[in-house]
Amino acid sequence: MKKTFKLTLLLFLAIFTFQSCQDNDDVAAPVDLDIQDFIWKGLNQYYLWQADVPNLADDRFATQTELNAFLKGYPVPEDLFDALRVNSSIDRFSWIVDDYLELEGALQGTTKNDGVDFGLSYKPGSTTEIFGYVRYIISDSDAATKDIKRGDLFTAVNGTQLTISNYQSLLGAENYTLNMADYNGTTIVSNGKTVALTKTVLSENPILINKMIESGSHKIGYLMYNGFYANYDNQLNEAFGSLKAQGITDLVLDLRYNGGGSVLTATRLASMITGQFTGEVFAKQQWNAKINAYFESESPESLKNNFTDKIGTTPINSLNLTKIYILTTKSSASASELVINGLKPHINVVQIGDVTTGKNVGSVTLYDSPTFGTENRNPKHRYAMQPIVLKIVNSDGFGDYYNGLQPDYELKETLSTLGVLGNTSEPLLSTAIGKITGTGKMLKQSTGKDFDYFKDAKSIKGIQNQMYIEKAPEGLLKALK
Repeated sequence: MKKTFKLTLLLFLAIFTFQSCQDNDDVAAPVDLDIQDFIWKGLNQYYLWQADVPNLADDRFATQTELNAFLKGYPVPEDLFDALRVNSSIDRFSWIVDDYLELEGALQGTTKNDGVDFGLSYKPGSTTEIFGYVRYIISDSDAATKDIKRGDLFTAVNGTQLTISNYQSLLGAENYTLNMADYNGTTIVSNGKTVALTKTVLSENPILINKMIESGSHKIGYLMYNGFYANYDNQLNEAFGSLKAQGITDLVLDLRYNGGGSVLTATRLASMITGQFTGEVFAKQQWNAKINAYFESESPESLKNNFTDKIGTTPINSLNLTKIYILTTKSSASASELVINGLKPHINVVQIGDVTTGKNVGSVTLYDSPTFGTENRNPKHRYAMQPIVLKIVNSDGFGDYYNGLQPDYELKETLSTLGVLGNTSEPLLSTAIGKITGTGKMLKQSTGKDFDYFKDAKSIKGIQNQMYIEKAPEGLLKALK
């Protein structure tokens, strides 16, 4: 987040923070309501749909005592959090955790992970039973040492059939055995094979593949990028430096399994793709009514995310492209969609694959502290929230893609046409190459059974299916003194 944004937000918070109950009563929340008090005040201040939740209204409670009485009705913090959200059909992505250390790691690509990135789909003819298919294997993981690969299927865990009600508990265990399966042309059937897996603390480099493909007069860069993790931004910049040094003429950006991440990283990636728009608007933020009104009046520039030419003091390796080909699936979400939507007013974006998730809103991590930032966090617990706090639109003001971004060329992945990632015969990449070179011979059409998508490894807990700003502003109490 830019320094100007931080400063103006601090000034704003000085005006609005704790404006309802704390101004009217000096009674503090009792210790046993610390977490609940934090949840209400954080959502009252930041939640995008604050105005649509009557119990979050600024004048809902005249005193802290009244607020305490309300909070006592929710002894389980998660129940309060859910009760203060709008309908789940509107807010699909806010969540709360009881250990912010796990959350912080996950947002940077570090999780307890066995290395199998998978998708889940419904079994043919069923609305409850599901099966998994391997999308890719993370390097240096337990799975990387086992006999399991892209395209393999599994239908059960520890001998128990996967269903929509048990998949989280079965796949959430630290150790388990996958019961492998095959597709017989009609349904998914067990093949008797098993793979035992163990989760370890694993940091996934989101740059899975970075290569140059020569086709006729074209030097085509291919980058498969699986997560917007800001701590890998320098490696991402180096990957673009490599492509630039090889003199690529075109770029295929593969976001098919990218569930999103940092808004800052998305802005930097867009700047690496282009380079000719430094200082111009890439995206604009829209907060809840009271926050947005203040910024529109006092500091409208703070609501903008502009193209940049640096990461800190390091120059960005920009390709200055005027056209890009982006591969997507239903797993492409949030920051991935931001890159597509944010680039469209500036360059020609050709989207190939399936419709995206449809996440046009962003979040921030809120802690139980005076400023909701990391400084002076309550030492008695590790609860943190990741509520939706803003909507993001492009420089033309468009951001209404709740149902996903539609591809220019629809080409769904199927089990029989997954192909080898990075191989020129892999259907989605082959299609992009065919469009770049104008050679229809490389255009592959989907064949085989198209199973109904359910979830994927990154979206199961929601932690990595995000678009977030880096942090809430800190130092509010100092600013007020």
